[in-house]
Amino acid sequence: PIKDILKTISKDRETLFFSATMDKRTEGLVGDFLRNPVTVSVKKKDVTDSIKQDVVEYPSQYKFETLVELFEKEDLKRVIIFGAMKFGVERLSKQLNDAGIKSESIHGNKNHSQRQKALSRFQSGQVRVLVATDVAARGIHVDSVSHVINYDLPNTFDDYVHRIGRTGRGDKKGEALTFVTA
Repeated sequence: PIKDILKTISKDRETLFFSATMDKRTEGLVGDFLRNPVTVSVKKKDVTDSIKQDVVEYPSQYKFETLVELFEKEDLKRVIIFGAMKFGVERLSKQLNDAGIKSESIHGNKNHSQRQKALSRFQSGQVRVLVATDVAARGIHVDSVSHVINYDLPNTFDDYVHRIGRTGRGDKKGEALTFVTA
């Protein structure tokens, strides 16, 4: 889509390109369409200094129970939990609600209006938890997310970086927890 758009606009233009990560394919795109580009990069060290990263070990049959125990801590105020699949995200959100932990879900099977409503309820504090697939890892900006929990492991390092980047934004600190079997 970017190539098609750029073909239709004037060659005499100023173009700004933003990306959280820069893989080889993206670098190629930049090389094809930008003249004398200047790169501004945020050092990874600066980003990760604001995010404490840790693992949560759990016995395989007690994954959900381990998650619920985490919510007994008061410091988990506004939490995004990432799951791998749409149906799993939806099920986890319902289980959390049944356990008394208010949550909403966002995934590809929800239409734009449903996703916006869920996001709005999370932003306003009506729910404590947003359970999401990687659809929420990029482009969603919610202030003061205290924790990101990787309930299911991300597929790639870039997915991990995008997920945990939902916390520790600006001058705020955050924590990223990744579930691994004991």
